Amino acid sequence: MGRCPACGEWNTFVEEKVASKKSSKGNKGLLSVEGARPVKLSDIEPLAEPRIHMPSEELNRVLGGGLVAGSLTLLGGEPGIGKSTLLLQNILSIRNRRILYVSGEESATQLKLRADRLGKVSDDTFILTETRLDRIFTQIENVHPQLVVIDSIQTIASADIESAAGSVSQVRECAAALLRYAKESGVPVILVGHINKDGAIAGPKVLEHIVDTVIQFEGDRQYLYRILRAIKNRFGSTSEIGIYEMVHKGLREVKNPSEMLLSDNRDSEMSGIAIGVTIDGARPFLVEVQALVSSAAYGTPQRSVTGFDQRRLNMLLAVLEKRARFRLGQKDVFLNIAGGLKVTDPALDLAVVAAVMSSNFDISIPRQTAFAGEVGLSGEIRTVTRIDQRVAEAAKLGFETIYIPSGNMKGIHDKFNIRIVEVNKVTELFRYLFKDNE
Repeated sequence: MGRCPACGEWNTFVEEKVASKKSSKGNKGLLSVEGARPVKLSDIEPLAEPRIHMPSEELNRVLGGGLVAGSLTLLGGEPGIGKSTLLLQNILSIRNRRILYVSGEESATQLKLRADRLGKVSDDTFILTETRLDRIFTQIENVHPQLVVIDSIQTIASADIESAAGSVSQVRECAAALLRYAKESGVPVILVGHINKDGAIAGPKVLEHIVDTVIQFEGDRQYLYRILRAIKNRFGSTSEIGIYEMVHKGLREVKNPSEMLLSDNRDSEMSGIAIGVTIDGARPFLVEVQALVSSAAYGTPQRSVTGFDQRRLNMLLAVLEKRARFRLGQKDVFLNIAGGLKVTDPALDLAVVAAVMSSNFDISIPRQTAFAGEVGLSGEIRTVTRIDQRVAEAAKLGFETIYIPSGNMKGIHDKFNIRIVEVNKVTELFRYLFKDNE
């Protein structure tokens, strides 16, 4: 074009090359360092990651010692499980650190009411109710926080993306922009994420890839107990879990989960109850396995399970039917893991079969007895991992006897104040438990 349509002058246009809008949006959240060059791995000096010590020791355990400066952490969980409560009661207890809590779901008044219920007040915590990403960054520049919490990432939207908040493109771009901010400023950012009906974090899978840590808050809302576990952690182990109890004033840390998961009437004689030693992550604890075996009242036997894999229970019942000659085909079997926990550790098999047969015979298992072992299809008791930790946990809680696989005896190097009984097959276990009542 030779003539300018605005001023009417000729030959006044000058060519300027600008990046395309699509390219700028695609690279906005990516990390790039100008003038970066490859460096030998041996020449890189390792630096200790500075961490922010959180008030909750259980949260510190899962994070690997605290919140790393400049890290991006994703906290996922079901609606109403206590994600916002966990974060709010932690950040309100942090002193001498400016914190910005961005809420896209609750008003400032709602957050104030929750803080009053938790009984905590902080002059260094700022509340922002906003869902526009550009406005959030504007307030970040004004406040200069030392910790940013986004609740939740599915409610945040960027003006550069035309789709609605919570869509795949919005979640990806907003998370990438927050990642770049965290890495460039050194300010840790915590994102709260919703989960879908399958239990996975909603949104694109790249959301879990770009963050440094993914922690999941899980549990049954009908029960009081919550478990915090790390799914991904670039700065620590993923084998640690934290256990909380939901009380009136928020979440209370559970220091000894074994005592929490065992009933108070453990000294009374009741059939169908066995204590199993399980390990979740790197943490051993004892759980109470409850079984009820009764004649099928309506002709078709029922198999009802809570907190345990139903297919595994069916397999264990088939092993008892085939290898131990116990007739359970025409009986109802109900199984429950006390406390609302969901246990997938195969070492709980021994406690399950002991509880089922205790209820079938209506004979109580001797008090202060624990079990740890996996049951194979041929009826053999297979070895389990970390047997030292399992035996030590049972001994610490005052148990007198523990039944373990015979192949695990060589893995026990310490002396424990507990009687250890080796078993090879399920029939041998029944002779030990019910030999006086045959």
